[in-house]
Parts: sequence; C-alpha cells; structure tokens
Amino acid sequence: MRFSRPQTLKQIADLIQADYIGNEDFPVLGINEIHRVEAGDIVFVDHPKYYDKALESAATIVLINKDVPCPENKALLISDDPFRDFVKIGQHFMPFTPTTELVAADAKIGEGTHISPNVNIGAEVVIGDNCYIHPNVVIGERTQIGNNVIIHSGTVLGGDAFYYKKRETGFDKLKSVGDIIIEDNVEIGANCTIDRGVTASTIIGEGTKMDNQIQIGHDTIIGKMCLIASQVGVAGCCIIEDEVTLWGQVGVTSGVTIGKKAVISAKSGVSKSLEGGKLYMGSPAEEGKAAYKKYVLLNRLPELFKKGS
Repeated sequence: MRFSRPQTLKQIADLIQADYIGNEDFPVLGINEIHRVEAGDIVFVDHPKYYDKALESAATIVLINKDVPCPENKALLISDDPFRDFVKIGQHFMPFTPTTELVAADAKIGEGTHISPNVNIGAEVVIGDNCYIHPNVVIGERTQIGNNVIIHSGTVLGGDAFYYKKRETGFDKLKSVGDIIIEDNVEIGANCTIDRGVTASTIIGEGTKMDNQIQIGHDTIIGKMCLIASQVGVAGCCIIEDEVTLWGQVGVTSGVTIGKKAVISAKSGVSKSLEGGKLYMGSPAEEGKAAYKKYVLLNRLPELFKKGS
C-alpha cells in the first residue's frame, strides 16, 4: 500500500511513538508485507529468525523490535510491538469507511454493465464495461474489475485476510488495507470468496475462469487463462502462473508458486512450489507418473500379502 503522499521517518516514528535509526527526513512511501515490498516501503519483523530476511529485502524501512546493525541504504523504526504498530500505520493511512448505501456514491460502473438486485458495492470500487454482476454479490471497497467480467450469485470479493497473531489473551488481527484486481474477461462462479490483500492486491488474471465455491486467500496472484474447478482452496501469498488448471477440491498451502501450464488433479494437496508444464496428483502432490506407480503398488498389496502368507 502506498501512502497518498510521502512521509518522513520522523513522522512515522511520531505516529507510533517509536524510536528510529536513520535521517529524520528519510522518505517513507508506504507499507507492505515481506513478499511484496518495494523501495520506500515499511516492512515489519518481530522474530530474530526473520531479521535478516527483512533487512535484506527490498523494503528500505524496517519496523523491528530490536536495535540491530542497519544497512546504509535503510532506516529502522524500533518498536516494542511491530505487529501492533504495523496495523496502526495501515489503519491511519487507510481507515475503514463504512457505508449504508447498497452502491457507494463514489463507485464507478462502466457502460453496458448490468448490476442485479441486492448487489452491494463498496467505496471506490471501479467496474468496467459490459460486465454482469448477478444477485447478492458483495464487492468490497477499492475493488477494481475489468471489462466483460461475469460474477455469479453469492460471491464475496474483498473479505479480510485470515491473518492473526496469537497473544496470551487471544488473537490480534492484522487488519487488511489492500484490495482486489479482477482483470478483463474473468468469470467467477457462485459462492466464491476472494480475500483482499493485507497491504497489496489479490489479483485474478485476464481470461481466468473460476467454478463455484472457491476460496482465494489474501495477496495471491492468479495468472491469465487459468481454470479453477469447484471447492478449490488457495491460501494467501501464492503465485499461480498462466494457464494453470486446478481441478476440484485442490488445496494449496500459503506462499507457494505453481508454474505455467501445470495441471493439478482433483483432491490433491499442494504443499510446496511446483514446476510448470506437468501433471500432479496426490497429497502431498507429486508428478503424475510417480504417483501412478505408487497407486499401482498400493493396489497390489493384498495380492502380495496373500503370496507371502
């Protein structure tokens, strides 16, 4: 998420009442999670295991809970609770704006687009030309939808990320301030849920077709011309490259990449990144040929036990 105008290191430090290391005029342009950071962004880290990853990332401001050696081109914000203060920054620059309108006054809807009854459209939503939004769809704030998009009944775009920090008193929520981008010629089935990014965008690429009852997690990027069948669940921060096929009830863990033109068979569980251009099956998913050999051997077990007895 980029701020509407640049801030300084001192301004952010004053906002969260934190100490800082670096020039007080050091430019701060936005905040982002580690997997989406750019120069000018703040990234937060609160565990020594991930200090190096944060300090070596593209982010130039690190919100951290310890005074550590700082690279020359970066600045530090030192906080007793980086998670809490990261949320505070996000909410300060992108506060939630509730609306009682069914369609927000500032929503922009293109020519030839049909909005069915009981569709809820949030603030700053942009919908392109010649779209068809079926009844009872919810489109959360700042969602961007391209041209020739079809969204079937009951789908919710822009739910918050499933992202919590466990405390002794319960769970603290990392409140989402990102958005969703739906590119041209996408079709989304009934009763799907696509979460907005925590600080960046969840993206559904051009020409992708999604069946009913699909869950897409926060900050996931789905490429162009993908086919996703019913009851697929994709966790947050994944990259699904172009022309990937995910058949029914595939589950994908967070932070993995599935390469271009991969095909994942039904009920497979993707627990690690997979190369493109191959068929995968099983749980955990593996290349089809290897999986078939195991299934053949498994089916022969009764015969082998009988021979051995």
